[in-house]
Amino acid sequence: MRPARSGPILTKVAKPPRKTPVDPATNPFFSVKRRKPIPHEFVLEAIAGLSPRTRPMFGCLAIYVGDKLVLILRDKRDAAADNGVWLATTAEHHESLKREFPHMRSIQVLGKDVTGWQVLPTDAPDFEQAALRACELIAAQDQRIGKVTRASRRL
Repeated sequence: MRPARSGPILTKVAKPPRKTPVDPATNPFFSVKRRKPIPHEFVLEAIAGLSPRTRPMFGCLAIYVGDKLVLILRDKRDAAADNGVWLATTAEHHESLKREFPHMRSIQVLGKDVTGWQVLPTDAPDFEQAALRACELIAAQDQRIGKVTRASRRL
């Protein structure tokens, strides 16, 4: 049997020696990754009243409104022909959307002739006007633009 102890057992713990303060500005451990600028930011500003949410996707910026993925904003060096505003739609709506957006076409980088994603390319003469028109259609809840995805359900 052990003898009963009287009183608490306290021992001093040696403090580690003080180190020189670390300067976060010069220490790479504390470096902050610079955010890429938002491509075609005017689009996000145009639908700000709809409380859009954004997520990185494919090295681009995906925009969700409500429960739908509606747009992707792309401005990359590779496959620059697909830079612009990508519309989330389906093949059944291509013809009617093409009447609204004459320069709209399928995304080439996806490697298919026709895709659900359509692009309003930055090199089109009416790019900004077309992108703002797409924002108007989204605000009007046009059913031709937007897809409910698994990811959008989780947001």
